[in-house]
Amino acid sequence: MLFILSSPCQTLSSPRLYFPNNSFSGIKCDSAKVPVFPQKTRERSYLIERGLEFSPGDAFFREESATGRDLGVLAASLHKRGNGRLRVLDALCGCGIRSLRYLAEAGADFVAANDGNENYGSTIVENLSRVSSEEEGRWVVTHLEANRVMTDYYLQKSLFDFIDVDSFGSDSSFLRSAISTLKFGGLLYVTSTDGFSSGGHRPHHSLAAYGAYVRPMPYSNEIGLRMLIGGVTREAAVLGYHITPLFSYYAFHGPVFRVLLRLNRGKIHDTRHYGYIGYCQQCGNSHEFSWDQLGQISCSCSVPQVSNSLVVSGPLWTGPLHDGAYLMDMLNLAKQWGWIGCDGKDNLEKLIRVMMDESDPKLPFGYIKLDEMASRAKINSPPLKALMSAMHQKGYAASRSHIATNAIKTNCPMTECIKIAKELLQVSVT
Repeated sequence: MLFILSSPCQTLSSPRLYFPNNSFSGIKCDSAKVPVFPQKTRERSYLIERGLEFSPGDAFFREESATGRDLGVLAASLHKRGNGRLRVLDALCGCGIRSLRYLAEAGADFVAANDGNENYGSTIVENLSRVSSEEEGRWVVTHLEANRVMTDYYLQKSLFDFIDVDSFGSDSSFLRSAISTLKFGGLLYVTSTDGFSSGGHRPHHSLAAYGAYVRPMPYSNEIGLRMLIGGVTREAAVLGYHITPLFSYYAFHGPVFRVLLRLNRGKIHDTRHYGYIGYCQQCGNSHEFSWDQLGQISCSCSVPQVSNSLVVSGPLWTGPLHDGAYLMDMLNLAKQWGWIGCDGKDNLEKLIRVMMDESDPKLPFGYIKLDEMASRAKINSPPLKALMSAMHQKGYAASRSHIATNAIKTNCPMTECIKIAKELLQVSVT
C-alpha cells in the first residue's frame, strides 16, 4: 500500500501507517480502508473509565493514571470552549484511552492517535470507533516513531491545539518536535517517569535529558517537575518562544511527573524563572540563585565563608508550578460534569484545591517535611494543620503540598519553623 502526502514535502511508505481519508489530516491514502490486524487468540477484557468502555488490549495501561487523564481532558475541553476548536495529537497513545476521552469528553474536532507499536492498531481503532466511525474523519491512527509523525505534520503546516506526549523515563527527544507542531496559545502536556534523575541519583543523565545537573534534595519530587518544565523552557527558547505552566502534577505510582504548558510567541529575555536552587544541609533553608550569582553562591548561615553544606541543582524552572485561576476553571468544569463527589472521596477536588493553594505567589519552591523538621529540632512534630495555622498567624504563607502529604510549602525558614513547632508543643526554645 502506498501513502502519499498531499504536499510535496515527503512520501510515506511505511506498512505501519494508517491514515483514513479525511479533511482534517492533510495526508491522503490511496486505499483508505481499515487495516487488517491479526486476531488475538485470547479473550478481550474491557474496562470503564468515567463511563467510557474501552479495551486496554496488550498495551501498557495503568488505572492509577486516571487522574492525569482527567486533568488532561478538563484542560482540552477548556481550550475547546475558549477557542471554538480542538485538534489533538496523542503522540504515544498506547491503547488509545486518552484519544478516546479527548474525542468523547473534550469534544475534539480531530484526534491523531499515534503509537509506534503496530500490534496495538486493532485495539486503538476499536476504542476510537466507539465515538465515531473512521468515515466521519474525526480521528486517524498511525504507527510511526513519535518524532516522525510530529515532524510530518509540521512540514505540512498542519498544527495542533493540544499535544499529549506521555513518554516513559526521561526521554526528552520529543520536546522540540512537539513545540514546533503546536499552535501559538496551544497546550503541551508532557511526562517524565524518571524518579532516579529527579532524586539526584543520575545527575549526568538529567543534564543530558533536560540540561539540568540535579543533586539529592529533600523535595526531589518537586525538583522532578521543575526539571521537566525547565527542559521545555530551554527547548522553547531555542525556537524563539516561551511557555507558561498551567498545572504541574506528581503521582507516586511510577513515579509520574506531568505538566501542562501553554506555548507563547516570542522569547523572554530575562531568566527570572530559570536558574539554580540550593539547599543547605546545615540549616535546612533553601535558596534561589540567578545566573549572575554563579561563583558567589553561599548560605546566610555561613556567610562570608564558602558553604560546603550547600547542595545546588540547576538550571531549573524556579517560577510558579500552577496558574490558580486556570485550576479554578478546571474545578468548575469538573463540577459541571458531575466528576466531584461521584466516588464519595472527592479526590480530584482535593487535588485541584491543594494545587490552587500551592499557586500562592508568596510561596517559594520546595517544601518542608515535618519529619525533617522534627529530626532537626529533636521533637515530635505537631499536627500539620496546627503548624500551618501558627505560621499564618505569624504572617507566613503556608499550604499543603500535593506531592508529599506530610509536608508544608511555606516561605517560613526552617529555623523559624522549628521555633513555631516548639512553641506549639510548649518546648523551651533555646
